[in-house]
Amino acid sequence: MGATIKSILDAGNRAVIVDVECHVSNGLPALLIVGFANKAIDESRERIRGAFANAKLELPRKRITINLAPADVPKDGTSFDLPIAISILQASGLVKKSIPKHVAFIGELGLDGSVRPVRGVIGKLLAARAKGFNTFYIPTGNLEQARLVPGLNLIAVPSIRDAYLDLTDTVGLKQITSDAVAPNSTQTSSVDFAEVVGQARAKRAMEIAAAGAHNIFLNGAPGTGKSMLAKAMPSILPPMQVEEVLEVTHIHSLASKDYDQIVTARPFRAPHHTASTASIIGGGQHPRPGEISMAHHGILFFDEFPEFKRSVVEALRQPLEDREILITRARENITLPANFLLIATSNPCPCGYYGTSKPCSCQPYQIEKYKRRVSGPVIDRIDLYVDVDEVKHASLLHNQKEEPSKVIQQRILSARSRQRNRYGDPLKYNANLSNKDILRHIHIDADAEALLNEASERLGISARGYMRTLKVAQTIADLAEAPRVATSHISEALQYRRPVEMYD
Repeated sequence: MGATIKSILDAGNRAVIVDVECHVSNGLPALLIVGFANKAIDESRERIRGAFANAKLELPRKRITINLAPADVPKDGTSFDLPIAISILQASGLVKKSIPKHVAFIGELGLDGSVRPVRGVIGKLLAARAKGFNTFYIPTGNLEQARLVPGLNLIAVPSIRDAYLDLTDTVGLKQITSDAVAPNSTQTSSVDFAEVVGQARAKRAMEIAAAGAHNIFLNGAPGTGKSMLAKAMPSILPPMQVEEVLEVTHIHSLASKDYDQIVTARPFRAPHHTASTASIIGGGQHPRPGEISMAHHGILFFDEFPEFKRSVVEALRQPLEDREILITRARENITLPANFLLIATSNPCPCGYYGTSKPCSCQPYQIEKYKRRVSGPVIDRIDLYVDVDEVKHASLLHNQKEEPSKVIQQRILSARSRQRNRYGDPLKYNANLSNKDILRHIHIDADAEALLNEASERLGISARGYMRTLKVAQTIADLAEAPRVATSHISEALQYRRPVEMYD
């Protein structure tokens, strides 16, 4: 006797449909699992025995062989528990109903027979939907996440007993059609821009960065407000759209234990400078997302950028350019999204006071070595560079009429709306335009183009820097509601290029 049940193996942005085959034959009672399975899947034998006993289902006292096909693809995770159990029920004759080929099962079994939520359910559903599947038996705990994926028939399974009663047409489980309606996106921030005293130029740069999703570098002495500005950035970013909530929730489900949580606020990730390369980029024996992917559609904050390991800083080259990261390992390669807004901060020297009103205790060679910790190619991939000036003490305790975050956010929402209308893509912003997109969509006055060409020659701006300057100028034009990039927009964008002597 035999049976085949469908399940999904998720690996980054790819997935494989797995046939869970069950064969029941005479012989000594045993439950064997083959098909390149890891220890977590092999241990499902004991979970299935306990679940069947507590659900009062009879496990055949025969030789049961489970094959996970294709057998040459490595498999991990506990989401195969439910399909293995269903295949046993069908092969043993307890479930006589024929299960359609477009139906897949996902779930981990508890010893009490309950079906527990699993990691990365959104990716599994998206991949299976692309391969023609439309009906899924999933854990009840994964239902809220699964409903973010539109066009699916979802059957939430509380326990293996409930799945058995449904498949035998005894007591049917409720079928829900996913509607892709996400909870209201919320932006929370502990700091409002109104709390930041002064720093008009830095605030303007942060507004441009938020409007066009540009990376930004803040340089200044300790205590001038660089970290405070970075922490205030979430308060001016637009709420996430449904597509963004779907992608961010999936990434966080892969990397955390909150399998049933929906992420509605833009991520703000601030790893410590002692973090390893794998924790930032992602990886491991079974590759998981790192901080750059956890910051997808949000902010990645590197405080004291030069203090990070050279390998970590250089590893940012690909994600800053391509908005994704390719993780290559001996057993498999996976590509993970990494479309984040980078905020990096730095002191002017190791002691922090070079070029300020306070005396600097660093030797010239120490300052030069400190600057060279971040290479020119990495800095060239950052769109905005701004110095954060010292704040006069006398202004700190007096009531300031600083612009609140809500007012700035309205301008950013307007600028991003112009970008959506221009590009016809709700998730495309000025910062991630290709050269082809720039030639097609950005219109620049002749005088402005002449200024950009002359400035690029004099300042030694690279071809990449040239195009990034034009993108920043387009964002400035969007904030000004201008139909074309003018000379004033180019002039302001050029002010935010890195100094020519820095990191060369």
